Amino acid sequence: MSRSGGGDQDGKPDLDENRIDSGIEYALREPREQFPSLANSEEKDKHSTDERLDSAYGSSSLTVDSLGDFIEECRISKCENATDCQYTEEEVNFLTTVTEDGDTILHLAIIHEELKFAQYLVDLFPPELMDIQNNLYQTPLHLATYLNLPIAVKILVEKGVSLELQDQDGNTPLHVACEHGFWECANEMIQNTSPGKLANVLEAQNWRGMTCLHVATLHKRPRLMRLLMKNGVHLNIKEGTSGKTALHIAVEQRDVAAVKLLLNKGANVDASMFNGCTALHLAVGRQDAAIAHLLCQAGADKMIKNMEDETALDLADGNDDILALFPFDDIQFMGRTVINYSM
Repeated sequence: MSRSGGGDQDGKPDLDENRIDSGIEYALREPREQFPSLANSEEKDKHSTDERLDSAYGSSSLTVDSLGDFIEECRISKCENATDCQYTEEEVNFLTTVTEDGDTILHLAIIHEELKFAQYLVDLFPPELMDIQNNLYQTPLHLATYLNLPIAVKILVEKGVSLELQDQDGNTPLHVACEHGFWECANEMIQNTSPGKLANVLEAQNWRGMTCLHVATLHKRPRLMRLLMKNGVHLNIKEGTSGKTALHIAVEQRDVAAVKLLLNKGANVDASMFNGCTALHLAVGRQDAAIAHLLCQAGADKMIKNMEDETALDLADGNDDILALFPFDDIQFMGRTVINYSM
């Protein structure tokens, strides 16, 4: 996706030359699939791009032409600082316009990757205006993350926007970065947020009950897992629907590298889900001898019972590789080996 210049490479005519004085491209770009709000607008007005983004308020409309006209009138070169500019009532109304999809002009600047104009708006707006959520509950920070724009993320986070706001799926921007593997975006959020505020973000659950660590583990993002661990994530936090820890999820994904990483960082090998199952129950139930062996090496208790009164051994189902992990010549009390007759 091009970020500069006008041109006719997409079959669209060049816009007026005086609209690119500040280095901003005004040609309409194709929307990303992540933004159905924008796609829906295009579907409604696919025969007329001039009115594809209508405001939900009053009779005014936010169009590509009006966006270009406004930037032309308020070029960055006119003021040393955006906050020093004097705006007419019409310009103020334009800046605060919201489309029928709930997008502000800052949402649109980020969607079209107009980073210079986005910086201009960030300098102008107070944080509360930059935290407005569209109809999908996405903030500009959500959109900057979906598009993997770490520069835009840095600009927004340094201005003090909220990292805790959740979209329609309950995802914070950091959830989004962890799901899609956008390490640089996640790092900008983490490095530019105070430890106190970051702790709340790391514990936030989406509507599936998952924290950022759960999401990073589910989508096999080891680099992001390490970043979260380095910045104080709680390794044994349970997701809200079934009580799985990141270790449970790694076992379910048969992700040996993630299991090793979590165990090496101190994850509780015997943490149980709401149904009483430990990671070892899950490994044995899946007949995964390799991961079961790792868990046993880390000291997993083989005699813990789940709510069905089953130990991991009960789930072995005759698998010789699994059964080899459960010696029968030990005397155990309360799940702990007391005497080992093989010595």
